[in-house]
Amino acid sequence: MMGDKDEVDAPPHEVSVSAFLMDKHLVTQDQFQKLMGANPSRWKGGQNPVEQLRWSDAAKFCNKRSEAEGLKPCYDLATLKCDFSADGYRLPTEAEWEYACRAGTTTPYFFGTSPAKAGDYAWFDKNAGGKPRPVGQKQPNPWGLYDMAGNVWQWCNDFYEVEYYSKSPKQDPLGPADGKNKVLRGGAWRFSADNCRSGYRYNEHPGSADVCFGYDIYGFRCVRRATPK
Repeated sequence: MMGDKDEVDAPPHEVSVSAFLMDKHLVTQDQFQKLMGANPSRWKGGQNPVEQLRWSDAAKFCNKRSEAEGLKPCYDLATLKCDFSADGYRLPTEAEWEYACRAGTTTPYFFGTSPAKAGDYAWFDKNAGGKPRPVGQKQPNPWGLYDMAGNVWQWCNDFYEVEYYSKSPKQDPLGPADGKNKVLRGGAWRFSADNCRSGYRYNEHPGSADVCFGYDIYGFRCVRRATPK
């Protein structure tokens, strides 16, 4: 069940996602620098999540990573359309992200019904000290994924639309065909623990990366489809 009954843009609904693999950690500044030759982050630190980057920067990293590992890139960089049949890296769909975040749980947070234990799993406004933190320092979710709540918001592949859930297909929803903003999930270091709910939706223009407006709160992790063994 995807969604959050307390959010007007996230009515609970059933979805099914095909098998995929997801990074255990957010992409770090060291990883980004090694492949891309630059580090756009405001809060420098090799093991800190890369931040202050546009959605397209994340897509370009996914393609570079795919090429480095001999996989077929997913993104057409001219149109930024995603080829979901490719075996390379890409950003998760919103449904994939929530499935991975929930890790089989049905409570509002993957760690319970309230944010009382958020400090054990997430960096948010009350404990982050006003900046992002190195990845993997808090406890992981039940499937061993770190920083699925807090630290930095995570770009998803989907365009954002308030009413999308009401017409979402049940199998592998990919989001609207187009839109102005992209979905972000997970909460961030200068947002409240309330934003760490598994079903909470956030969105931003994909070109936003100006630190003057606080866009040092956006990072990402990669996924790729699971190929048969």
